[in-house]
Amino acid sequence: MAGDDTLEDLLDELESNSDLEKAGQRLSIRTEERRYGKAVTIVSGFDVPTSEIESIASDLKSSLAAGGTTTDRSIELQGDHADRLPDLLQEHGYEVD
Repeated sequence: MAGDDTLEDLLDELESNSDLEKAGQRLSIRTEERRYGKAVTIVSGFDVPTSEIESIASDLKSSLAAGGTTTDRSIELQGDHADRLPDLLQEHGYEVD
């Protein structure tokens, strides 16, 4: 049983380290206007694996009820969500400029 506790402790420590890595990243949010005057919100500055960016994008799209995609270490969301994104990203453990 003691071996199980040690493994759980190590997993908890690894999880806390990934939270520290996230907190060290400074993300930026900007809004651009695309074709036909449509707004697109872009979150950039991620330094995590692509799979994690895709997971975060999925959570954000669900929370904002918006479409979007991931490109080159950034997330593009359809619509102007610059006011709601900082709080949502902070819930995920990121700092926002």
